[in-house]
Amino acid sequence: MLDGLGALVKGRVRLWRFDGRGLKAAGGGDPGWSPTIPRAAGPVPTPTGSVWLAPVGNLEGFWVEVDAGSEEQSRWGADRVVPIVAALLDAERQRGFIAEELASRYQEIDLLYAISEILGQTVRLEEATRTIVREVSAVVGAKRASIMVFDDTAQVLRTVAARGFGMEGLEPVPVDDQCSVAAKVYREQRTIVHDPGETDEVPGDCAGDRGYKGRAYLSVPICYGAHGSPLRCIGVINLTDRIGGDRFTPGDRKLVAAVANQIGAAVENARLIERDLGQQRLQRELELAHDLQLKLLPSPSVLHGDAEVAARCLPAESVGGDFYTFTRLGRGRVGVMLGDVASHGFSAALVMALVLSAAGIHAAASVTPDETLSALLDSLSTELAETEMYFSVFYGVLDPLSGRLSYANAGHPYAFRIPRFGEPERLDATAPPLGLATPGSIQGRQVPWSVGHDLLVLWTDGLADARNEQGEPFGEQRLLAEVCAHRHESPEAVVQAVLATAEAFGSRPEDDRTLLVLRI
Repeated sequence: MLDGLGALVKGRVRLWRFDGRGLKAAGGGDPGWSPTIPRAAGPVPTPTGSVWLAPVGNLEGFWVEVDAGSEEQSRWGADRVVPIVAALLDAERQRGFIAEELASRYQEIDLLYAISEILGQTVRLEEATRTIVREVSAVVGAKRASIMVFDDTAQVLRTVAARGFGMEGLEPVPVDDQCSVAAKVYREQRTIVHDPGETDEVPGDCAGDRGYKGRAYLSVPICYGAHGSPLRCIGVINLTDRIGGDRFTPGDRKLVAAVANQIGAAVENARLIERDLGQQRLQRELELAHDLQLKLLPSPSVLHGDAEVAARCLPAESVGGDFYTFTRLGRGRVGVMLGDVASHGFSAALVMALVLSAAGIHAAASVTPDETLSALLDSLSTELAETEMYFSVFYGVLDPLSGRLSYANAGHPYAFRIPRFGEPERLDATAPPLGLATPGSIQGRQVPWSVGHDLLVLWTDGLADARNEQGEPFGEQRLLAEVCAHRHESPEAVVQAVLATAEAFGSRPEDDRTLLVLRI
């Protein structure tokens, strides 16, 4: 290029560059000497004669030497050559800037692609955020970085990934903390960047040195908005201690903002997956609890040979507070118990399990039903007092030899003797529910029993109280009418008929439902 320019001015053209100490030949050959630097364009003496030396436009440090034989010709040649050299050098510089910018953009595109791959292949949020923090801090040149995620239960930001410092002992940051940059970024849903070179910007820390004071930092909100829903902030990404210049560029801010958008979608997806897995685990545990509770209830085969019995227990939730049990007491005698804890769900199920455990022991050790319920009250009084719960319970002993039913009824209204003919007979309460009854208040009663004909029918209030779409309860009368219509059939047939009628009625159960029918 310089040779061509030399031919244009009919002389020699050489390019010099100032290196901080003097001029060094940058093009056109090294003559073995360096010219002195003039204050402005003009003639400069050299070992081979005077030459014209002129600065290259706005490109500081570059000088063009023109030797066209005479000072006038050299000056004329410099006036024509210098603009061309300046344009060429500026074009070369711009090309270098573009190449550098392309390399930087490639790094950023590669980072965004890598993060997409990371988020697409990982389910666990902690695993993905650790990799993202490492990749982002490497590209923008930050020694320290962290990702904080919002905990909506505690209303705090928790650090889930960090680079350049340990997470041990890090306290969550309340989102209303006025001294936290991250909390402010979260609240205002905007990027906050600090450049130590700009005196009008100061760190947001007002409670002492938090590790970034006096250095550049960049905090970007992690936001997510589902289609049709407003944008909401779910975390913050923080970077500080930048390598190679203590400031974050506008390009850095745009890149981290793009990464934050990707993280926002990933955080939300991870939360949905975690919530779904948690619900699945809970559902499995509830199903297991349901199965275990039903296994606590005895099978009708326990009384095979002594009595016919059918029973159904249908909890309103996965577990409930209804229970029943029956016991062989020798010489053909059968003990039958059914009760209803005054609640449902897990608390009622725990009391129900305690009652069943104690009932078997006391039924075998007691002589009369009232003694059994008194012993049951005594053994469970502490638990009932602590939980402030109570339960109604009916316990009867059927003796085929004497043709009698002996019973004690602690506040359970749904106990009936259904004779072969005639109206049902209510087996009235002989005491308040256990938990409300006092020691010594439980009384026993006896009624005659027609062996082979009479039915003992017990149920809980969830069955009779269930309402249809119009709000009408299924009711005691409908239930008893259905029982009486099938009284000559087997207990199993009676149970099936009653439950089928209740379902056809369209009842919506809001409480546990239990039905027991026995013939001896």
